[in-house]
Amino acid sequence: MSGSTQSKETSILRCLVLKCGPKRVLVKRQKSYNLMFNSACKTFPSISRDILTFQTNQLDVCDGHYVEITAEVWSDIVDLLHVVEVTQRVKMTLPVPLPLDNRAISLPDNQSAPGQVNEQDSSRNDDEVWDIVPILSGQGPESDGQVTIKLVFRSGEIKTITVSREMQVDKLVADASEILGCHLALIDAIFGGVRMHANRTIGSYNIEDGDSINIRVNDFTRIRKPVIYLYSPSDIDVSVKLSLIPEWKLSVIYPIVTTEDHGRRLEWNVHTHQDGSLTERDSGLNVSYLFWEAETNSQAASKPQPVDTFNPASSSLDDTDSIVITVDKVTVYLDNSLKVLGLHTEARTSFITYWLPSILKHEYVALRFVPQAAFERAASLHISPQPDVVTRVFMLFKGIRKEDLANWTSAQNQAEKDVAWWVNVVGVDPARAGDVTLFRALEWGGMEVLI
Repeated sequence: MSGSTQSKETSILRCLVLKCGPKRVLVKRQKSYNLMFNSACKTFPSISRDILTFQTNQLDVCDGHYVEITAEVWSDIVDLLHVVEVTQRVKMTLPVPLPLDNRAISLPDNQSAPGQVNEQDSSRNDDEVWDIVPILSGQGPESDGQVTIKLVFRSGEIKTITVSREMQVDKLVADASEILGCHLALIDAIFGGVRMHANRTIGSYNIEDGDSINIRVNDFTRIRKPVIYLYSPSDIDVSVKLSLIPEWKLSVIYPIVTTEDHGRRLEWNVHTHQDGSLTERDSGLNVSYLFWEAETNSQAASKPQPVDTFNPASSSLDDTDSIVITVDKVTVYLDNSLKVLGLHTEARTSFITYWLPSILKHEYVALRFVPQAAFERAASLHISPQPDVVTRVFMLFKGIRKEDLANWTSAQNQAEKDVAWWVNVVGVDPARAGDVTLFRALEWGGMEVLI
């Protein structure tokens, strides 16, 4: 064997082609399943890591069929593969209809449930909705039997399924959310340009064999309860200006002041007191802190931002930057983490009790704290006179299913580390944050990642 031929074969063994649809990417071959999995997640970020999986049909044992590759056998077969298919794990069991659950509310067709955005709302992303809206038969007689339909996803993927005409739309949406690894509250089913109502059946829309239903994932995300404390050694007048990137808009503020730039900028003028309370100068309101929330602004023209700028519409958690723990350990872990990050007792208590109801809905959670510099570029805070120290702590978390824990081995190990590592991640100075002789600003907030 010539030296050049051997060199070529060696380079081939060191590399592997990951394929997803028409896209093919040459990557480093990893004997470790977790390292290969992380590489695939970075290469194809549109697939949620909760549902990403590997398949192959290259082995004789596959008999020409695509077969899922498990972590257990990865190291044994990886050297035999040249191309690995990256795809989404399918868990849909659609042919079995479910009865209407007790959460569904029977409403007229032109009426939305409380808190639900009407499909006419300009804040919704309607790029998948057709211009021509057909006349529906309403709640007319429903045909018996089953119907074969096509689910069309934004990625272009089409899944052909057979379902009962009696199936509720909310069950269809729930199964689509399983496929996408996305919270069902963010998903709409669109037929003929109209959003399908959760409490109606598939048959009520006169859907025929071969018809398509578009599955739309809405990018609505809300930043919850950032609150800003100001502590000064003496009473002073302070201006607090908050400015958001175009992808955000303010949704709630207190004390209420005028917002500018399409709801992206505001200014509070307050008088500080040595006990930590504030007086808003225009209204005379006495408050403990300044409060704001924001939501994604899907209508805004996105501007290029530095790669490390925090953006709620594309924020995520993964095995390398997060910790994963059972919910019964969350409160102690959070209290210890927030303490080393510089939050005092009242702030830690308020933080935990605010988020605890959302956390307790899950069995396991992944969480991480956002670097302060990245958050500052997305939500600029300008305080005058300038504080001696500014501490901004913002948490991301998401629920993790027990069956997906194998994808979070590093994050589970990181949960055992000393929580002091978050100090460097966030970039705070806890000693100065606790120095009562300094003028200090402290902010905390968070967001549940639903995708």
